[in-house]
Amino acid sequence: MCGIVGYVGPRPLVPVLLEGLKRLEYRGYDSAGVAVGGNGNGLSLRRVTGKLANLERALCASPLHGTYGLGHTRWATHGPPSERNAHPHTDCSGRVALVHNGIIENYAELKERLLAAGHRLQSETDSEVVAHLIESHLGDDLATAVRTVVGQLRGSFALAVISRSDPETIVAARWGAPVVLGLGEQEYFVASDVLPILPYTRKVIYLADGEVAVLRPTGISITDFSGTPRQPQPQTVTWDAAHAEKNGFRHFMLKEIYEQPIAIRETLRGRVDWQQQRVALAELDVLLDRMNRLQRIHLVACGTSLHAAMVGKWMMEALARIPVEVDYGSEYRYRNPVLDAQTLTVLISQSGETADTLAAAREARGQGAATLAITNVPGSTLARESDAALLTRAGPEIGVAATKTFSAQLVALLLLALELAQRRTCLSEAQARALFSSLASLPAQIERVLERDAAVEALARRFYRVQDCLYLGRGIHFPIALEGALKLKEISYIHAEGYPAGEMKHGPNALIDDQLPVVFLATREPGNAASELLYQKTLSNMEEVRARQGRVIAVVNEGDREARSRAEAVLEIPRASEFVLPLLEVVPLQLLAYHIAVLRGCDVDQPRNLAKSVTVE
Repeated sequence: MCGIVGYVGPRPLVPVLLEGLKRLEYRGYDSAGVAVGGNGNGLSLRRVTGKLANLERALCASPLHGTYGLGHTRWATHGPPSERNAHPHTDCSGRVALVHNGIIENYAELKERLLAAGHRLQSETDSEVVAHLIESHLGDDLATAVRTVVGQLRGSFALAVISRSDPETIVAARWGAPVVLGLGEQEYFVASDVLPILPYTRKVIYLADGEVAVLRPTGISITDFSGTPRQPQPQTVTWDAAHAEKNGFRHFMLKEIYEQPIAIRETLRGRVDWQQQRVALAELDVLLDRMNRLQRIHLVACGTSLHAAMVGKWMMEALARIPVEVDYGSEYRYRNPVLDAQTLTVLISQSGETADTLAAAREARGQGAATLAITNVPGSTLARESDAALLTRAGPEIGVAATKTFSAQLVALLLLALELAQRRTCLSEAQARALFSSLASLPAQIERVLERDAAVEALARRFYRVQDCLYLGRGIHFPIALEGALKLKEISYIHAEGYPAGEMKHGPNALIDDQLPVVFLATREPGNAASELLYQKTLSNMEEVRARQGRVIAVVNEGDREARSRAEAVLEIPRASEFVLPLLEVVPLQLLAYHIAVLRGCDVDQPRNLAKSVTVE
């Protein structure tokens, strides 16, 4: 989860490190630090607790200069946030400085060995142990020492190391946590994400598990852990560095909410023949034989991506008539899932680096299932390790709370459902006509919802002081209730719970009183009998809450007087197909959570105790 950046080259070093850390702060913001070499004074460190601004002030008060160095922004795992637990870590003599993302599972055993050998460890982290181990094996060649040590480590790690004994050199190693190398002109970068690299170069190498890279001003060399040379192919990143800027918005989250029409258009681009009303996913061609023999689908994800998977289950079962299971990534491999060559396991992860989802992908492939990644990052581990990848094309998402990537995932899942329905000849002409028409209108309809932002903010002013909130939905709308509740709790710290509306009588009705806001997803597709039935049942649930003095807020279709008459407040969205409505419903819920969090004075982009990408189990 932590952010790593390193640089060797002719540019002023500290500004490169600080700018890189700013672009990585969404990955962790408990503490931050830099280690600098090439200044004639060995290795120099600055470390602080709290946000990156504290490190900027420390470096302003006491500047550092050098030609190679490392930066780190931390999300605490071992040891609470403190200056001594902040990265970079050094050994006793200060010969080695190291930054680490991941968890060293056998650190206690290694620490005992080091203490017995006379090492003095200053922090409570697992990372410092690695710095001491490298120093204990250090001769003239830092890379050899790193290769020796990584073979002793268990767990997951992305490492970047510098040493005063091997100047103008950065050594990086990867096992289970992402490492990206940036290739410039006589300058080289290492990072845990492409964002810090984009202002300088778009030419990158994604380090694979079991690889060690050596970066010097003269070039990059890569080997495996045993020292055998590797020749990975550089890739060109298409993202624009401007995507990582706020562009006039107060927060990244708000900017990314407003970018959803663009993200959806990009995810649809080139994948739909609007005239023929057909989906063509070229990414699935490598799975052609297996797609025609499918008997079941497993959708596996964590967090917001899991809610997208739950919507995807409704889409695929309804449109393609194929059985679908949804699993938490963190639980999948532990339940010994039943898998075979007729199973497609779809792994959904914004970053493509989510540790539990990656482990699930490896479990599925190990049991002979086909694997399909739905991810936003082209060179991510999940995209590389899966049989096929369906990219969401949402662009970089900086806010910790997922918004535009969720919408793009829903579009990708709907496209997959339509592709499967076509292959299985389950889609009638009338269904196709209505669905493709609704999908074509979706970006413009979201823009209409965004135009009502002021009304959502006004509603937030009425409710931002509440302590609890309940979100209810039925059918395909229930996962959006879960997502609305997650957004509120993530960024405003209000206790919020999503629940199936039909389950209220089985316990949650006890929570209702005159202080509890209850948010209903009360939309429908006109003329769709199943949708109409769920809508009528949702209206009955609204009456039940009103009878117990609960405060009803409802997401409704424009002009729906019936639902409006049962609610204290409404958030309106356009009419659409049942399979497109979730994409419209989630937008006002994102805005509501955003405005409530702002009114409560919360850090919207960097909520406490959370980080964007969960790369450790």
